[in-house]
Amino acid sequence: MQLTLIKHQNDFARDVYKIARVIYAETCGQSLRVVEALASMIANGARVNGISPTDFITQSGLFESLDKKSTHHDLLNVNPNAKAFQMCLRVCDRMLKNNLPDCCFGATKFHRNEFNPSWSIARGYILEMDGLFFYR
Repeated sequence: MQLTLIKHQNDFARDVYKIARVIYAETCGQSLRVVEALASMIANGARVNGISPTDFITQSGLFESLDKKSTHHDLLNVNPNAKAFQMCLRVCDRMLKNNLPDCCFGATKFHRNEFNPSWSIARGYILEMDGLFFYR
């Protein structure tokens, strides 16, 4: 899956922006708590799978907003000046600099409450926050 990105002069800024857009699309920037939890889950999933957080968001298949048919897909085109998106950018910057504590108890998977993916049926979630369910 490809995201259309605004060009950045360095890879770090590009990665922050790319991950923040996905987090915003999945959470709508509801609260700092849920944005930090999803960013933590991305960091955990990337670490467990031995890939970068940017690769994790595109390769894991967890992020429904990356599907063009998703009702959340249009949220990827968030106004970069929106306050909620600016919060997502700050959290992603902290996460990529390893300055974000694990806010989701080691979770490596999640889904929003309107979905119940097949992988989640045999697992118990370890955290529910603002309509997101987190799993190990």
